Amino acid sequence: MNNHYENHACGSFEHFSRRSILRLAGLSGLSWLTPLATTLARDAESKQTPHAKSVIVLWLEGAPSQLETFDPHPGTEIAAGSIARKTNVDGILLGEGFEQTAEQMDSISLIRALTSKEGDHNRAIYNIKTGFRPDPTLVHPAIGSMICHQLNEEADAKVDIPRHVSILPGQAPGRGGYLGDAYDAFKILDPQNPVPDVKARVEQHRQLKRLDDLRVIDNEFLRGRQNNRVVQGSMGNHNLDAALQMMSSEQIKAFDVSSVPKAERLQFGDTPFGRGCLAAVRLIETGVRCVEVTLDGWDTHANNHELQAGRIDILDPALASLIKELKKRDLLDSTIVVCGGEFGRTPWVNPVGGRDHWPHGFSIAIAGGGIQGGRVVGASSPNPKRDANAEDRIKELQNSHPVEDVHATIYDALGIDYEQELDTPVGRPMQICKGKPIIELF
Repeated sequence: MNNHYENHACGSFEHFSRRSILRLAGLSGLSWLTPLATTLARDAESKQTPHAKSVIVLWLEGAPSQLETFDPHPGTEIAAGSIARKTNVDGILLGEGFEQTAEQMDSISLIRALTSKEGDHNRAIYNIKTGFRPDPTLVHPAIGSMICHQLNEEADAKVDIPRHVSILPGQAPGRGGYLGDAYDAFKILDPQNPVPDVKARVEQHRQLKRLDDLRVIDNEFLRGRQNNRVVQGSMGNHNLDAALQMMSSEQIKAFDVSSVPKAERLQFGDTPFGRGCLAAVRLIETGVRCVEVTLDGWDTHANNHELQAGRIDILDPALASLIKELKKRDLLDSTIVVCGGEFGRTPWVNPVGGRDHWPHGFSIAIAGGGIQGGRVVGASSPNPKRDANAEDRIKELQNSHPVEDVHATIYDALGIDYEQELDTPVGRPMQICKGKPIIELF
Protein backbone atom coordinates (compact mmCIF):
# COMPACT_ATOMS: atom_id res chain seq x y z
CA MET A 1 0.00 0.00 0.00
CA ASN A 2 1.36 3.45 -0.86
CA ASN A 3 1.60 6.30 1.66
CA HIS A 4 -1.71 7.81 0.58
CA TYR A 5 -3.66 4.73 1.61
CA GLU A 6 -1.47 4.08 4.65
CA ASN A 7 -2.35 7.54 5.94
CA HIS A 8 -6.04 6.75 5.53
CA ALA A 9 -5.64 3.40 7.29
CA CYS A 10 -3.89 4.92 10.30
CA GLY A 11 -6.86 7.11 11.29
CA SER A 12 -10.01 6.23 13.19
CA PHE A 13 -13.07 4.90 11.39
CA GLU A 14 -14.63 8.38 11.34
CA HIS A 15 -11.93 9.50 8.92
CA PHE A 16 -12.97 6.94 6.32
CA SER A 17 -15.48 7.88 3.69
CA ARG A 18 -17.43 5.15 1.96
CA ARG A 19 -15.50 5.99 -1.19
CA SER A 20 -12.17 5.59 0.61
CA ILE A 21 -13.18 2.21 2.03
CA LEU A 22 -14.39 0.97 -1.33
CA ARG A 23 -11.15 2.15 -2.89
CA LEU A 24 -9.14 0.25 -0.30
CA ALA A 25 -11.24 -2.86 -0.77
CA GLY A 26 -10.85 -2.68 -4.53
CA LEU A 27 -7.11 -2.17 -4.45
CA SER A 28 -6.29 -4.86 -1.92
CA GLY A 29 -8.96 -7.43 -2.68
CA LEU A 30 -10.40 -7.19 0.82
CA SER A 31 -13.48 -9.23 1.58
CA TRP A 32 -14.29 -7.72 4.98
CA LEU A 33 -16.61 -4.98 3.68
CA THR A 34 -19.82 -6.12 5.36
CA PRO A 35 -23.21 -4.46 4.88
CA LEU A 36 -22.79 -2.90 8.33
CA ALA A 37 -19.40 -1.45 7.37
CA THR A 38 -20.88 -0.06 4.16
CA THR A 39 -23.74 1.56 6.09
CA LEU A 40 -21.38 3.10 8.66
CA ALA A 41 -19.08 4.35 5.93
CA ARG A 42 -21.98 5.92 4.03
CA ASP A 43 -23.12 7.65 7.22
CA ALA A 44 -19.60 8.94 7.89
CA GLU A 45 -19.31 10.20 4.34
CA SER A 46 -22.63 12.03 4.49
CA LYS A 47 -21.49 13.89 7.59
CA GLN A 48 -18.02 14.82 6.37
CA THR A 49 -17.88 14.93 2.56
CA PRO A 50 -19.27 18.08 0.91
CA HIS A 51 -21.39 16.85 -1.98
CA ALA A 52 -21.91 18.42 -5.36
CA LYS A 53 -25.25 20.14 -5.83
CA SER A 54 -25.85 20.32 -9.56
CA VAL A 55 -24.89 19.00 -12.99
CA ILE A 56 -24.25 20.54 -16.40
CA VAL A 57 -24.31 18.14 -19.35
CA LEU A 58 -22.75 19.29 -22.62
CA TRP A 59 -24.47 16.85 -24.91
CA LEU A 60 -22.62 16.16 -28.19
CA GLU A 61 -25.42 14.61 -30.20
CA GLY A 62 -24.49 12.34 -33.07
CA ALA A 63 -21.43 10.88 -31.33
CA PRO A 64 -18.08 12.67 -31.51
CA SER A 65 -14.98 10.85 -32.64
CA GLN A 66 -12.80 10.06 -29.65
CA LEU A 67 -9.74 10.16 -31.94
CA GLU A 68 -10.34 13.79 -32.87
CA THR A 69 -11.45 14.93 -29.40
CA PHE A 70 -10.55 13.32 -26.06
CA ASP A 71 -8.46 10.28 -27.06
CA PRO A 72 -6.10 11.10 -29.92
CA HIS A 73 -3.50 8.59 -31.08
CA PRO A 74 -1.24 10.79 -33.24
CA GLY A 75 1.09 9.01 -35.62
CA THR A 76 -0.87 5.75 -35.65
CA GLU A 77 -2.84 4.17 -38.47
CA ILE A 78 -6.15 4.77 -36.70
CA ALA A 79 -5.41 8.50 -36.38
CA ALA A 80 -5.69 8.70 -40.18
CA GLY A 81 -3.71 11.93 -40.17
CA SER A 82 -5.38 13.52 -37.14
CA ILE A 83 -2.95 15.31 -34.88
CA ALA A 84 -3.05 16.21 -31.20
CA ARG A 85 -2.02 19.03 -28.94
CA LYS A 86 -0.45 19.14 -25.50
CA THR A 87 -2.36 20.37 -22.48
CA ASN A 88 -1.33 21.99 -19.21
CA VAL A 89 -1.10 18.49 -17.70
CA ASP A 90 1.98 16.51 -18.70
CA GLY A 91 1.17 13.42 -20.71
CA ILE A 92 -2.46 14.29 -21.51
CA LEU A 93 -3.23 15.09 -25.14
CA LEU A 94 -6.39 16.46 -26.72
CA GLY A 95 -7.40 16.62 -30.34
CA GLU A 96 -6.40 19.46 -32.58
CA GLY A 97 -8.51 22.57 -32.04
CA PHE A 98 -8.86 22.34 -28.26
CA GLU A 99 -6.49 25.24 -27.60
CA GLN A 100 -8.57 26.82 -24.84
CA THR A 101 -9.73 23.57 -23.22
CA ALA A 102 -6.11 22.40 -23.10
CA GLU A 103 -5.38 25.25 -20.69
CA GLN A 104 -8.12 23.99 -18.35
CA MET A 105 -7.04 20.35 -18.41
CA ASP A 106 -5.88 20.46 -14.79
CA SER A 107 -9.57 20.90 -13.88
CA ILE A 108 -10.87 18.22 -16.26
CA SER A 109 -10.51 14.44 -16.26
CA LEU A 110 -11.06 12.04 -19.13
CA ILE A 111 -12.70 8.63 -19.17
CA ARG A 112 -11.22 6.99 -22.25
CA ALA A 113 -12.56 3.44 -22.24
CA LEU A 114 -16.34 3.69 -21.95
CA THR A 115 -18.37 0.86 -23.43
CA SER A 116 -21.98 0.47 -24.45
CA LYS A 117 -24.00 -2.42 -25.84
CA GLU A 118 -25.97 -0.05 -28.04
CA GLY A 119 -24.68 0.99 -31.46
CA ASP A 120 -27.88 2.57 -32.77
CA HIS A 121 -28.28 6.31 -32.15
CA ASN A 122 -31.71 6.26 -30.54
CA ARG A 123 -31.03 3.27 -28.32
CA ALA A 124 -27.57 4.53 -27.35
CA ILE A 125 -28.91 7.99 -26.49
CA TYR A 126 -31.51 6.40 -24.23
CA ASN A 127 -28.82 4.21 -22.66
CA ILE A 128 -26.37 6.97 -21.84
CA LYS A 129 -28.99 9.49 -20.73
CA THR A 130 -30.78 7.11 -18.37
CA GLY A 131 -28.12 4.53 -17.49
CA PHE A 132 -30.40 1.74 -18.72
CA ARG A 133 -30.95 0.02 -22.05
CA PRO A 134 -34.36 0.56 -23.67
CA ASP A 135 -37.14 -1.53 -22.17
CA PRO A 136 -40.50 -1.80 -23.97
CA THR A 137 -42.31 -2.11 -20.62
CA LEU A 138 -40.86 0.97 -18.91
CA VAL A 139 -39.49 4.45 -19.59
CA HIS A 140 -36.55 5.21 -17.32
CA PRO A 141 -35.95 8.78 -16.11
CA ALA A 142 -33.05 10.78 -17.49
CA ILE A 143 -30.26 11.50 -15.05
CA GLY A 144 -31.37 15.12 -14.62
CA SER A 145 -34.88 13.98 -13.76
CA MET A 146 -33.59 11.54 -11.16
CA ILE A 147 -31.33 14.19 -9.64
CA CYS A 148 -34.27 16.57 -9.22
CA HIS A 149 -36.36 13.79 -7.72
CA GLN A 150 -33.69 12.79 -5.22
CA LEU A 151 -32.43 16.27 -4.33
CA ASN A 152 -35.78 17.84 -3.55
CA GLU A 153 -34.42 19.85 -0.65
CA GLU A 154 -35.56 22.90 1.27
CA ALA A 155 -33.36 25.19 -0.84
CA ASP A 156 -35.21 24.04 -3.98
CA ALA A 157 -38.40 25.60 -2.67
CA LYS A 158 -36.79 28.99 -3.25
CA VAL A 159 -36.24 28.23 -6.95
CA ASP A 160 -39.15 29.60 -8.97
CA ILE A 161 -37.92 28.33 -12.34
CA PRO A 162 -37.68 24.69 -13.49
CA ARG A 163 -34.86 22.77 -11.83
CA HIS A 164 -34.26 20.61 -14.93
CA VAL A 165 -33.53 22.52 -18.14
CA SER A 166 -32.62 21.51 -21.69
CA ILE A 167 -31.11 24.22 -23.88
CA LEU A 168 -31.14 23.66 -27.66
CA PRO A 169 -32.80 20.28 -27.07
CA GLY A 170 -31.89 17.54 -29.49
CA GLN A 171 -34.03 14.57 -30.45
CA ALA A 172 -34.21 13.23 -26.89
CA PRO A 173 -34.28 15.89 -24.15
CA GLY A 174 -34.44 14.51 -20.61
CA ARG A 175 -37.72 12.85 -19.66
CA GLY A 176 -39.13 12.06 -16.26
CA GLY A 177 -40.04 8.54 -17.34
CA TYR A 178 -41.68 6.58 -14.54
CA LEU A 179 -41.16 9.55 -12.18
CA GLY A 180 -43.78 11.48 -14.15
CA ASP A 181 -43.86 14.34 -16.64
CA ALA A 182 -43.28 16.87 -13.86
CA TYR A 183 -39.61 15.83 -14.04
CA ASP A 184 -39.28 16.36 -17.80
CA ALA A 185 -36.70 18.94 -18.81
CA PHE A 186 -37.94 22.46 -19.50
CA LYS A 187 -36.89 23.19 -23.08
CA ILE A 188 -35.63 26.47 -24.55
CA LEU A 189 -33.82 27.41 -27.75
CA ASP A 190 -31.07 30.00 -28.23
CA PRO A 191 -30.93 31.96 -24.95
CA GLN A 192 -30.28 35.22 -26.77
CA ASN A 193 -34.06 35.22 -27.25
CA PRO A 194 -36.62 35.64 -24.46
CA VAL A 195 -38.23 32.53 -22.99
CA PRO A 196 -41.47 32.12 -24.96
CA ASP A 197 -44.97 32.05 -23.51
CA VAL A 198 -44.18 33.56 -20.13
CA LYS A 199 -46.22 36.73 -20.58
CA ALA A 200 -49.99 36.85 -20.52
CA ARG A 201 -51.53 37.66 -23.90
CA VAL A 202 -54.67 39.21 -22.44
CA GLU A 203 -55.51 41.70 -19.71
CA GLN A 204 -55.22 40.52 -16.11
CA HIS A 205 -58.93 40.09 -15.41
CA ARG A 206 -59.31 37.86 -18.49
CA GLN A 207 -56.15 35.96 -17.58
CA LEU A 208 -57.52 35.22 -14.10
CA LYS A 209 -60.85 34.04 -15.56
CA ARG A 210 -59.04 31.70 -17.96
CA LEU A 211 -56.98 30.28 -15.11
CA ASP A 212 -60.12 29.60 -13.06
CA ASP A 213 -61.62 27.76 -16.02
CA LEU A 214 -58.44 25.72 -16.49
CA ARG A 215 -58.48 24.65 -12.85
CA VAL A 216 -62.05 23.42 -13.25
CA ILE A 217 -61.04 21.31 -16.26
CA ASP A 218 -57.99 19.91 -14.48
CA ASN A 219 -59.96 19.01 -11.38
CA GLU A 220 -62.61 17.23 -13.45
CA PHE A 221 -59.95 15.27 -15.31
CA LEU A 222 -58.25 14.23 -12.08
CA ARG A 223 -61.50 13.05 -10.52
CA GLY A 224 -61.22 9.29 -10.03
CA ARG A 225 -57.54 9.30 -11.01
CA GLN A 226 -56.10 10.24 -7.62
CA ASN A 227 -54.10 7.01 -7.42
CA ASN A 228 -52.64 7.26 -10.91
CA ARG A 229 -49.11 8.52 -10.23
CA VAL A 230 -48.35 9.23 -13.88
CA VAL A 231 -51.42 11.44 -14.24
CA GLN A 232 -50.84 13.08 -10.88
CA GLY A 233 -47.26 13.88 -11.87
CA SER A 234 -48.18 15.54 -15.15
CA MET A 235 -51.43 17.32 -14.32
CA GLY A 236 -53.00 19.34 -11.56
CA ASN A 237 -52.93 22.70 -9.91
CA HIS A 238 -49.39 22.23 -8.61
CA ASN A 239 -47.95 22.45 -12.13
CA LEU A 240 -50.20 25.38 -12.97
CA ASP A 241 -49.12 27.27 -9.86
CA ALA A 242 -45.47 26.51 -10.60
CA ALA A 243 -45.86 27.94 -14.11
CA LEU A 244 -47.49 31.10 -12.78
CA GLN A 245 -44.79 31.48 -10.16
CA MET A 246 -42.13 31.23 -12.86
CA MET A 247 -43.87 33.83 -15.03
CA SER A 248 -43.77 36.41 -12.25
CA SER A 249 -40.30 35.57 -10.87
CA GLU A 250 -37.17 37.68 -11.25
CA GLN A 251 -35.23 34.42 -11.56
CA ILE A 252 -36.42 34.03 -15.13
CA LYS A 253 -33.75 36.57 -16.08
CA ALA A 254 -31.16 33.79 -15.67
CA PHE A 255 -32.30 32.40 -19.03
CA ASP A 256 -31.59 35.68 -20.83
CA VAL A 257 -27.93 36.26 -21.70
CA SER A 258 -28.61 39.40 -23.73
CA SER A 259 -27.95 41.51 -20.63
CA VAL A 260 -24.47 40.01 -20.16
CA PRO A 261 -21.64 42.27 -21.41
CA LYS A 262 -20.72 41.42 -24.99
CA ALA A 263 -17.09 40.66 -24.18
CA GLU A 264 -18.18 38.05 -21.64
CA ARG A 265 -20.62 36.48 -24.08
CA LEU A 266 -18.03 36.28 -26.84
CA GLN A 267 -15.63 34.33 -24.62
CA PHE A 268 -18.05 31.41 -24.96
CA GLY A 269 -18.20 31.85 -28.72
CA ASP A 270 -20.75 33.73 -30.80
CA THR A 271 -22.90 30.63 -31.24
CA PRO A 272 -26.17 29.32 -29.83
CA PHE A 273 -24.21 26.59 -28.02
CA GLY A 274 -21.80 29.11 -26.50
CA ARG A 275 -24.71 31.22 -25.29
CA GLY A 276 -26.33 28.06 -23.97
CA CYS A 277 -23.25 27.31 -21.88
CA LEU A 278 -23.26 30.84 -20.48
CA ALA A 279 -26.95 30.50 -19.64
CA ALA A 280 -26.19 27.17 -17.95
CA VAL A 281 -23.80 28.88 -15.54
CA ARG A 282 -26.39 31.55 -14.73
CA LEU A 283 -29.09 28.94 -14.18
CA ILE A 284 -26.91 26.83 -11.88
CA GLU A 285 -26.07 29.95 -9.89
CA THR A 286 -29.82 30.60 -9.52
CA GLY A 287 -30.39 27.13 -8.07
CA VAL A 288 -31.25 24.93 -11.07
CA ARG A 289 -30.17 21.32 -10.47
CA CYS A 290 -29.43 20.07 -13.99
CA VAL A 291 -28.87 21.87 -17.29
CA GLU A 292 -28.25 20.09 -20.58
CA VAL A 293 -26.88 22.05 -23.54
CA THR A 294 -26.89 20.28 -26.92
CA LEU A 295 -24.37 20.64 -29.74
CA ASP A 296 -25.41 18.37 -32.58
CA GLY A 297 -23.75 17.56 -35.90
CA TRP A 298 -21.22 14.95 -34.77
CA ASP A 299 -22.54 12.07 -36.91
CA THR A 300 -19.68 11.97 -39.41
CA HIS A 301 -20.11 8.92 -41.64
CA ALA A 302 -18.43 10.97 -44.38
CA ASN A 303 -15.85 13.77 -44.34
CA ASN A 304 -15.08 13.05 -40.68
CA HIS A 305 -12.01 15.20 -40.12
CA GLU A 306 -13.48 18.43 -41.50
CA LEU A 307 -16.86 18.02 -39.80
CA GLN A 308 -15.34 17.12 -36.44
CA ALA A 309 -13.06 20.15 -36.67
CA GLY A 310 -16.06 22.41 -37.27
CA ARG A 311 -17.81 21.11 -34.18
CA ILE A 312 -14.63 21.43 -32.09
CA ASP A 313 -14.36 25.09 -33.11
CA ILE A 314 -17.72 25.65 -31.39
CA LEU A 315 -17.13 23.33 -28.43
CA ASP A 316 -13.64 24.47 -27.40
CA PRO A 317 -14.32 28.09 -26.33
CA ALA A 318 -17.66 27.14 -24.77
CA LEU A 319 -16.29 24.27 -22.68
CA ALA A 320 -13.20 26.18 -21.57
CA SER A 321 -15.19 29.31 -20.69
CA LEU A 322 -17.77 27.25 -18.83
CA ILE A 323 -15.05 25.82 -16.59
CA LYS A 324 -13.44 29.23 -16.07
CA GLU A 325 -16.74 30.94 -15.29
CA LEU A 326 -17.76 28.27 -12.78
CA LYS A 327 -14.41 28.78 -11.06
CA LYS A 328 -14.84 32.53 -11.10
CA ARG A 329 -18.25 32.25 -9.43
CA ASP A 330 -17.00 29.62 -6.96
CA LEU A 331 -19.38 27.06 -8.43
CA LEU A 332 -17.07 24.40 -9.89
CA ASP A 333 -16.66 22.49 -6.62
CA SER A 334 -20.43 22.15 -6.35
CA THR A 335 -21.17 21.55 -10.05
CA ILE A 336 -20.34 18.44 -12.07
CA VAL A 337 -19.68 19.10 -15.76
CA VAL A 338 -20.00 16.18 -18.19
CA CYS A 339 -19.20 16.45 -21.90
CA GLY A 340 -19.77 13.64 -24.39
CA GLY A 341 -22.10 11.84 -26.79
CA GLU A 342 -23.87 8.53 -27.18
CA PHE A 343 -20.87 6.51 -28.38
CA GLY A 344 -17.64 6.98 -30.32
CA ARG A 345 -16.54 6.46 -33.89
CA THR A 346 -14.65 3.67 -35.58
CA PRO A 347 -10.85 3.63 -35.40
CA TRP A 348 -10.84 3.17 -39.17
CA VAL A 349 -11.88 5.67 -41.79
CA ASN A 350 -14.37 4.37 -44.35
CA PRO A 351 -14.08 4.86 -48.16
CA VAL A 352 -15.84 8.25 -48.02
CA GLY A 353 -13.56 9.65 -45.34
CA GLY A 354 -15.97 9.05 -42.46
CA ARG A 355 -15.96 7.15 -39.21
CA ASP A 356 -18.91 4.93 -38.33
CA HIS A 357 -20.55 3.96 -35.02
CA TRP A 358 -18.26 2.62 -32.27
CA PRO A 359 -19.62 1.72 -28.80
CA HIS A 360 -16.57 -0.43 -27.97
CA GLY A 361 -14.40 2.17 -26.27
CA PHE A 362 -15.14 5.90 -26.40
CA SER A 363 -14.48 8.97 -24.27
CA ILE A 364 -16.13 11.67 -22.19
CA ALA A 365 -14.73 14.61 -20.24
CA ILE A 366 -15.83 15.22 -16.66
CA ALA A 367 -14.99 17.97 -14.16
CA GLY A 368 -16.06 19.64 -10.92
CA GLY A 369 -18.14 18.42 -8.03
CA GLY A 370 -15.23 16.92 -6.11
CA ILE A 371 -13.89 15.05 -9.14
CA GLN A 372 -10.15 15.56 -9.46
CA GLY A 373 -8.85 17.21 -12.61
CA GLY A 374 -5.89 16.25 -14.74
CA ARG A 375 -6.59 12.52 -14.65
CA VAL A 376 -7.17 9.88 -17.32
CA VAL A 377 -9.13 6.72 -16.55
CA GLY A 378 -8.75 3.84 -18.97
CA ALA A 379 -7.06 3.55 -22.34
CA SER A 380 -8.03 2.41 -25.81
CA SER A 381 -5.80 0.36 -28.05
CA PRO A 382 -3.68 2.24 -30.60
CA ASN A 383 -3.84 -0.85 -32.82
CA PRO A 384 -7.24 -2.57 -32.47
CA LYS A 385 -7.97 -5.67 -34.50
CA ARG A 386 -10.35 -5.17 -37.38
CA ASP A 387 -12.00 -8.59 -37.16
CA ALA A 388 -12.49 -8.82 -33.38
CA ASN A 389 -15.91 -9.49 -31.86
CA ALA A 390 -17.54 -7.27 -29.23
CA GLU A 391 -16.15 -9.28 -26.32
CA ASP A 392 -12.61 -9.09 -27.68
CA ARG A 393 -13.02 -5.35 -28.27
CA ILE A 394 -13.47 -4.85 -24.54
CA LYS A 395 -10.41 -6.98 -23.84
CA GLU A 396 -8.38 -4.59 -25.99
CA LEU A 397 -9.25 -1.77 -23.57
CA GLN A 398 -7.50 -0.98 -20.32
CA ASN A 399 -9.70 -0.33 -17.26
CA SER A 400 -12.93 -0.06 -19.23
CA HIS A 401 -16.25 1.07 -17.73
CA PRO A 402 -19.84 0.66 -18.93
CA VAL A 403 -21.86 3.86 -19.30
CA GLU A 404 -23.85 3.18 -16.12
CA ASP A 405 -20.65 3.67 -14.12
CA VAL A 406 -20.69 7.32 -15.18
CA HIS A 407 -24.20 7.60 -13.71
CA ALA A 408 -23.10 5.97 -10.47
CA THR A 409 -20.12 8.33 -10.29
CA ILE A 410 -22.33 11.40 -10.69
CA TYR A 411 -24.94 10.17 -8.21
CA ASP A 412 -22.23 9.33 -5.68
CA ALA A 413 -20.68 12.78 -6.03
CA LEU A 414 -24.12 14.30 -5.42
CA GLY A 415 -24.63 12.20 -2.30
CA ILE A 416 -27.44 10.18 -3.88
CA ASP A 417 -27.75 6.55 -2.81
CA TYR A 418 -27.66 5.10 -6.31
CA GLU A 419 -28.31 1.56 -5.02
CA GLN A 420 -31.71 2.34 -3.53
CA GLU A 421 -34.86 1.05 -5.20
CA LEU A 422 -37.85 3.15 -6.22
CA ASP A 423 -41.34 1.87 -6.95
CA THR A 424 -42.62 2.57 -10.45
CA PRO A 425 -46.30 3.50 -10.92
CA VAL A 426 -47.15 -0.19 -11.37
CA GLY A 427 -45.31 -1.17 -8.20
CA ARG A 428 -42.24 -2.53 -9.92
CA PRO A 429 -39.09 -1.85 -7.85
CA MET A 430 -36.29 -0.24 -9.88
CA GLN A 431 -32.77 0.45 -8.66
CA ILE A 432 -31.69 4.02 -9.37
CA CYS A 433 -28.48 2.87 -11.01
CA LYS A 434 -26.78 -0.46 -11.58
CA GLY A 435 -23.30 0.93 -12.13
CA LYS A 436 -20.42 1.51 -9.73
CA PRO A 437 -18.58 4.80 -9.11
CA ILE A 438 -15.29 5.27 -10.94
CA ILE A 439 -13.24 5.71 -7.79
CA GLU A 440 -10.07 6.80 -9.59
CA LEU A 441 -11.76 10.12 -10.36
CA PHE A 442 -11.90 11.00 -6.65
